[in-house]
Amino acid sequence: MSHLVKKRKLDKTRQDRLYFDSYTDVTIHEEMIADHVRTNTYRMAILNNSESIRGKVVLDVGAGTGVLSMFCVQAGARKVYAVEACSIAEQAVNIVKQNNMEDKIEVIRGTVETVDLPEKVEVIVSEWMGYALLHESMLNSVLYARDKWLKPGGIILPHKAELYIAPVSDPVVEDRLHFWYTVKDQYGVDMSCMSDFARGCIMNSDITVNSVHGEDVLSHPARFAELDLHTVTVEELRSVKGKFNFESFGSAAVNAFCVFFTVTFPCPDKPQPLVLSTSPFKPETHWKQAVLYLDAPVDVVQDTVVTGEISMFPSEESARHICIHVDYTIGEHKRQSKTFSIPDWSSGAQS
Repeated sequence: MSHLVKKRKLDKTRQDRLYFDSYTDVTIHEEMIADHVRTNTYRMAILNNSESIRGKVVLDVGAGTGVLSMFCVQAGARKVYAVEACSIAEQAVNIVKQNNMEDKIEVIRGTVETVDLPEKVEVIVSEWMGYALLHESMLNSVLYARDKWLKPGGIILPHKAELYIAPVSDPVVEDRLHFWYTVKDQYGVDMSCMSDFARGCIMNSDITVNSVHGEDVLSHPARFAELDLHTVTVEELRSVKGKFNFESFGSAAVNAFCVFFTVTFPCPDKPQPLVLSTSPFKPETHWKQAVLYLDAPVDVVQDTVVTGEISMFPSEESARHICIHVDYTIGEHKRQSKTFSIPDWSSGAQS
């Protein structure tokens, strides 16, 4: 009798409960607000759009502690509906009162798909992005709110998202693999055979969320997708894909790709829009980068060509979880393929 247990597909109600439960603890909200790049960019974007917000009605999708809603009041919003599905909404009510904004901000407990607003809105604001942009993101909910509640000509903050990929060399991984060759010198026991086992454990099919240093990026990043939040559909999010073509900067070992994103806010009175970037070349955010490890490193030299295609799609087990498939060719090596996913921390807690 087989003891293998097939992963059970989580029904949508359970998926949602697990997702919203993760936001009931203070830690995740502390991490998000403490992320200065994230929070200050949103604040500046909202204040820079004060002409579009002043006297208007705003919907904050996934309001959390309500900080974006309060930025909107600071920008002159007449009314803000702060919609939040998890119990942190109770704290948002307290924070709104503490800031004497209860006449402007109405905190509504529930999902945006189930709540009933008393009126249409002129502005939607949301910090919906997840790891690799789409993992556990709230973008579907933002699009639902757009289609149901946003008046024609209304604005969405942010209004555009872009996805990028780049080849990288991870020296920490190389050090960890080489470690097993050093044991004999230290302790007189040869453990070099552990290196292959370690490679399989470390360079697996998980999407690893980690910080990539700019000096470890081996080429100019390639943009492979752009999402216009005014027009993109939920159907289009079922497969977000694109092609890439790199020329390596110098001699190194490619042992991973990294995926990162930017979101853009319109700034009518500024020469350039405001961009929140999770690039390895920019200050670190709590999103860091999504690292996709190859099965084995591949050596490149100056101008080695790396080409391929990447696609992102929802996991079969949980629609909120993202999978990434990469087909790639490095130099003269044959084409390789690999599919990655973020480990499902909920799969072991099945009822």
